[in-house]
Amino acid sequence: MIEEQRANQRVAFFGAFWRRFCRNRMAVAGAVIVLFFAGVAIFAPYLAPHDPLQSNVPNRLQPPSWENPFGTDALGRDMLSRIIFGSRISLLIALSAVALSLSVGVLLGALAGYYGRLVDGIIMRFVDVLLAFPGLFLILTLVALLGPSIWVLVVVMGGLGWPGTARIVRAEFLRLREQEFTEAAHAVGAGNMRIIFRHLLPNTMAPVIVTVTLGIPGMILGESALSFLGLGVLPPEMSWGSLINLGLPFFRTAWWLPVFPGLAIFLCVLGYNFLGDGLRDSLDPRLKT
Repeated sequence: MIEEQRANQRVAFFGAFWRRFCRNRMAVAGAVIVLFFAGVAIFAPYLAPHDPLQSNVPNRLQPPSWENPFGTDALGRDMLSRIIFGSRISLLIALSAVALSLSVGVLLGALAGYYGRLVDGIIMRFVDVLLAFPGLFLILTLVALLGPSIWVLVVVMGGLGWPGTARIVRAEFLRLREQEFTEAAHAVGAGNMRIIFRHLLPNTMAPVIVTVTLGIPGMILGESALSFLGLGVLPPEMSWGSLINLGLPFFRTAWWLPVFPGLAIFLCVLGYNFLGDGLRDSLDPRLKT
């Protein structure tokens, strides 16, 4: 009976969430943009009209045309194909870094909020130390020391991006551990790990999902900035940031080289921001009416 009531409550919650989400046009637009770029990244080999690494020097620096809708670069490579394949690297780094930061932040935030006292003090002081350093400066330093590569970017950005998630999860656990259902779980003899992962953690997922959705644009911009500075993705791999870096010297004569990758970054980040705002509004219980 209790399980049936919980199932009915979940169905009612997701039904109300879906109705609120669908009424938010900006959120729906953001979801469409996000799904579009995800599809582009997944099906890149089938969508790209040309080989992104195939040089054609006689066709170098050609403006947008029917053959090359986004023009060609300094080696005659098709820019549309390179942007399509670049979406794979940019989104792979962003999603992997967010997954890493989410795992670390949720775990440490849950431990700090549930146990409190000494555990909370140690974890939160470590968070304060990380937040005391300028984030971009710290990332630049670590990437310069370790050497630029895709997985170095993932580890560095993900390993330094978890404090915000940890604070949110900690705050939720501090509130939830005083609730009646937590006391009831203690009363029936449930262990600490069961209470954390079975009873408390699922109730923190709404703000965590919003945090993740809004964190992905930051990772995309971070990767693009590092690649633009030459500390990110190295040739022959390509990302949107590295394409801007390669095209910037030709901006006066071939404006399409930095502009189209920049537009891809802009639209993708905008889509995730719209989606994150829509999820936040739809999951906020104060907006049910």
